[in-house]
Amino acid sequence: QVQLVESGGGLVQPGGSLRLSCAASGSIFGISTMGWYRQAPGGRRDLVAEITTIGRTNYANSVKGRFTISRDNAKNTVYLQMNDLKPEDTGVYYCNCDLLRGRYWGQGTQVTVSS
Repeated sequence: QVQLVESGGGLVQPGGSLRLSCAASGSIFGISTMGWYRQAPGGRRDLVAEITTIGRTNYANSVKGRFTISRDNAKNTVYLQMNDLKPEDTGVYYCNCDLLRGRYWGQGTQVTVSS
């Protein structure tokens, strides 16, 4: 069994910052890429950022220069630092991790950017 627990979401004004965290636990031997996806109301779940075990990163064009993904391999935790937030960043943010047997998802955390 795999558990992914996200935290750090909330309501923030445009231009503000938030830091999301996601801790993986359970049967996670061989964990590789970890990442964050975002699902806006009525929309699909799209990649925000992902990071490999050696720190190689990939970002959606819309967040480049504003968001930074990082991870602590010893803690099996991935972070997403979000700066200069915009209303279009609003959505449910889902953490995921890739294992040899497949991809696992967290329950999601709501981020709302509004004045």
